[in-house]
Amino acid sequence: MTTSTTEPIVFDPYDYTFQEDPYPVYARLRAEDPLHHNPDLDLWALTRHADIAEAFRTEGTYSNSWGVAIEKSAWGPDAHKVMSILGMDPPRQNRLRSLVSRGFTPRRVHDLLPRIQELTDRYLGECLAKARDGGEFDWITDFAGKLPMDVISEMMGVPEEDRAEVRRQADIVVHREDGLYDVPPAGAEASMWLVVYYQEMVAQRRRQPRDDLTSALIEAEVDGDRLGDEDVIAFLFLMVVAGNETTTKLLGHALYHLTRHPDQLAKVFAGPDPDLVNPWIEETLRYDTSSQLLARYLLRDVELHGTVAPQGSKLLLCLGSANRDERVFSRPDDYDIFRDRAELAQILSFGGGRHFCLGANLARLEARVALSALVDRVRSVDVDHDRSVRVHSVNVRGFASMPAKVVAR
Repeated sequence: MTTSTTEPIVFDPYDYTFQEDPYPVYARLRAEDPLHHNPDLDLWALTRHADIAEAFRTEGTYSNSWGVAIEKSAWGPDAHKVMSILGMDPPRQNRLRSLVSRGFTPRRVHDLLPRIQELTDRYLGECLAKARDGGEFDWITDFAGKLPMDVISEMMGVPEEDRAEVRRQADIVVHREDGLYDVPPAGAEASMWLVVYYQEMVAQRRRQPRDDLTSALIEAEVDGDRLGDEDVIAFLFLMVVAGNETTTKLLGHALYHLTRHPDQLAKVFAGPDPDLVNPWIEETLRYDTSSQLLARYLLRDVELHGTVAPQGSKLLLCLGSANRDERVFSRPDDYDIFRDRAELAQILSFGGGRHFCLGANLARLEARVALSALVDRVRSVDVDHDRSVRVHSVNVRGFASMPAKVVAR
């Protein structure tokens, strides 16, 4: 007689193997240990959709005051200096979000539409030129990595000649080394480079305001209250890292996963159909979301599923797991752009509650313009999945490189 044993669950968000495919680990955690503790890392994790959604709604327990990244040098009471509103709780968070919202308005996002279209046409045109006669281009480095950064930079007022270097530094900020349990030295240096760059830009705008987001943030006022330089710089840093990186990864995942499903790919590219682009975006956000993990500092004990995570703990809200929860989504491990829209309305990719992502509308707008243009101008797409290279990051999931070929219409 043989005895079968189940291997213990290993949840290590730093591990490259986990980063390559976290979803089997998430599935086991949801089923067997939905409030999980890794004693070696002294780290807790919530993986079920209902628990994470409730955490977003619950005041006074799951605190942002120590930031959303778990690395030692990024985690602590000074996290707001680089994470802006993501590193704050009410009432401080309410104040800053109110002020930031005066500059980062829906109107400002909407007014970017012509420029998003112009940039999309420019970079897509360059990709199509490379693709002539069966040539290859890189969907990330030639398109998806450029468009969001240029849109953010356009909004902020970053000069065009500086954007490639700003983008390079932002990429370094999120990269993590295998076996290293903290921000690598290169990431710390890149963070400092960006902070100094934005310090100089803020100082210049105080001397000479322009029609851009940086000037609007400086001038924002609510009942006589204004943002200080540190607040403005932190928000710009947050936008260039979080806003740029997550949209780049969304565009990468959209093409990667659709091209792995030929039947759906054929329907999307059969002819320009805007009704298919939106569900393509939303299913991509659900199936393989860019923001996988958000940290919280527990202000009080949390008891769930017979387990207690004590006050003062570091806890991860696993958004990638929530979006694959079989209690909410039918066939959660299937990529299906024709999924019921009532299910897609339940995704947690942009967080929730007070910290729902300010840039969600911008990310969706960029993705809609970019993918609609691709469908309009291309008859077929072929991605080299075996040669595609993933980014290694604790919080963000996506690709650094994705070789592709297309046939233009």
